[in-house]
Amino acid sequence: MELSLDIKQRYTYADYLTWLDDQRRELVVGFIKMMSPAASATHQQISIRFAHELLTFTERKKCNCKIFHAPFDVRLPKKGEKKYEQIHTVVQPDICVICDLSKIDERGCLGAPDMIIEILSPSTMKYDLHTKFKLYEQAGVREYWIAYQAEGVDVFTLQPDGKYGESAYYPTHKSVPVHVLPGCKVNLKKVYQ
Repeated sequence: MELSLDIKQRYTYADYLTWLDDQRRELVVGFIKMMSPAASATHQQISIRFAHELLTFTERKKCNCKIFHAPFDVRLPKKGEKKYEQIHTVVQPDICVICDLSKIDERGCLGAPDMIIEILSPSTMKYDLHTKFKLYEQAGVREYWIAYQAEGVDVFTLQPDGKYGESAYYPTHKSVPVHVLPGCKVNLKKVYQ
């Protein structure tokens, strides 16, 4: 059944849960952002290798953090909002690391993950670099990685003032320290092989 939604209307997470079709969407302050139905093969390979690197570390160190990959709903409520009718932002990051396990429920994550990785595609570049950057910064995501499909990674860390500092760029032949997982370094050679 074709769903008829008004992209100019503001929706909530409660509305989002009623959309039982096979379309991928995100909500950005209540407005619908359509997602591509499937990522490219390159995007998928990079994503799975990032997830593998992080998961291997957390399992080896018996770390209390969990790793998730898209599609996985991350609800970013404003302070004090927990009811589905109050939440207006739902995103599906490529990879997220959540160390506060109380944020995880059967529907995904309620609140800011500790770390998010978005892998840029031509169709999502502006959205990931601007809109999601601001959303993640405002929500308090401590570490945001922007991964380019062939070039490397920009890492942003949340500063005490609640803003992301200058990015640290890592080319594909380097290893990247993961600030939210002390001792973890992601080998970009393995990710981009």
